Amino acid sequence: MEERDTSQWIVEEQVELSIDELGHACRCSRESIVALVREGVLQPTDATDVQAPEWRFRGQSLQRARRATRLQRELELNVPAVALVLQLLDRIDELEGQLRGGRSNAGR
Repeated sequence: MEERDTSQWIVEEQVELSIDELGHACRCSRESIVALVREGVLQPTDATDVQAPEWRFRGQSLQRARRATRLQRELELNVPAVALVLQLLDRIDELEGQLRGGRSNAGR
C-alpha cells in the first residue's frame, strides 16, 4: 500500500482517511484514535458496520483529531477531559455564530 504524506494536507470534507492515515497525520497511535472514537470525540463514517481497523474518517475529523491530540499533549488531559473541552469549545463556537448572526440581522 502506498503511504501518503499527510503532514501538510488541506483536507476537504469529501476526502476520507483510514484510521492509520488519521493517526499518522496527528502523530498518534491507532489506539489513541480508537479511544477518541469510544469517547465520542471522533465519528467514523460508518462505525456500526465495520471494525476499528477498517474505520474511515471524513476530512473534518483531521482537524478535530489534531485538536484533541494537541490538548492531550500540551495540557496532559485524559480522553474524557479532552471530550469535555471539545464539547465546550464547540458550544462556544455555536454561541459566537449566533451572536454574529444576531448582529448582522440587527443592522438591517
